Amino acid sequence: MEKISAALRRIKPSASMAISQLALEKKAAGDDVIALSAGEPDFDTPKPIRDAAARAMDEGKTRYTAASGIPELKAAIARKFERDNNIKTDPADCFVATGGKQIIYNALMATLDEGDEAIVPAPFWVSYPEIISLAGATPIIVQADASQGFKITPQQLEDAITDKTVWLLLNSPSNPTGAVYSADEMKALADVLRKYPHVLVLMDDIYEHLVYGDTKFVTMAEVAPDLQDRVVTMNGVSKAYAMTGWRIGYCTGPSWLIKAMNKLQGQSTSNACSIAQWASVEALEGDQSFLAEWREAFNARRDFVVERLNQIDGIDCLTPDGAFYVYPSCGAFIGKTRSDGKVIENDEDFVMGLLAEQNVASVHGGAYGLSPHFRASYALSLPELEQACNRIEAYCKGLK
Repeated sequence: MEKISAALRRIKPSASMAISQLALEKKAAGDDVIALSAGEPDFDTPKPIRDAAARAMDEGKTRYTAASGIPELKAAIARKFERDNNIKTDPADCFVATGGKQIIYNALMATLDEGDEAIVPAPFWVSYPEIISLAGATPIIVQADASQGFKITPQQLEDAITDKTVWLLLNSPSNPTGAVYSADEMKALADVLRKYPHVLVLMDDIYEHLVYGDTKFVTMAEVAPDLQDRVVTMNGVSKAYAMTGWRIGYCTGPSWLIKAMNKLQGQSTSNACSIAQWASVEALEGDQSFLAEWREAFNARRDFVVERLNQIDGIDCLTPDGAFYVYPSCGAFIGKTRSDGKVIENDEDFVMGLLAEQNVASVHGGAYGLSPHFRASYALSLPELEQACNRIEAYCKGLK
């Protein structure tokens, strides 16, 4: 007998993971695939961090830890928040999980009930609405298209809030668009939130260190410290330190919620990997100079990809201020026909044709709540990105 819970039937598989898996399968079959679909840096984890993991193993730090994380890492997290974000917090109010996704999952599952609502600006990271739905609540999608830089306005936020609203989820820099809220924009949203003390805020700051040019990163509890008692500030080591596989996310938040998240994690996965936790202490406390070098490399890649894509007839690509994604429009190709005779009815058809005909993997905008677009990562070498853009151009020219 097969029986799937109603809760699980409410959610969809991760589109980004699905297409990345498809790209891996094509590679394994011998196809020359360029994967622009994965959300991870192409750099190696810095050696001092790897060395810290080796020391932890040599010193026998391989046993269970407290579910919420080792004291040394929680202390490092508290220092990081004060050093980088002007957020004063106690290590007891810091929390460690197996990746940023588990932080978000724990926070939402610990607070949401059937009938509750959570506001999700679109484009959104694919898991936000699914976790909300899994909890039995309703995701309230607020559209922010290219004309407003993929960022919601204070009026849109206010219009979306009801007496059922529990959360606002805000991701800056954004996956999938790279949009970054300025200090003034963040303060304007805070002005709205002050009117509604029942609304919690989940700040997803995972791309904090990946901002370009004159753009400055800010987070809600930094610009509105009076709201700190209802803000969960989430971050992690995956994107900034090229530690995606190490699976360490962390956060700070109100004491009552951290305790609730700890209770949930204690009855699910328990602690994150002990070795990865010790490596993360080195990541947060060690030499940070390489971050500027990586940021410079990403900046050059961003500039190349944006310029090159905008040279393709029918593609319109904004310049993102952060993260390592572009989110170009492919609307000009809806209704055209691929070489296999299939009519492109939506952006998913567009990206599946791109993968089939040119072996370039990307993710359709529909997965992120705003079509017709596609997300492409530029966390690859410049030669790979040049080849990918050439293939995208060839694909677009072949559409009739």
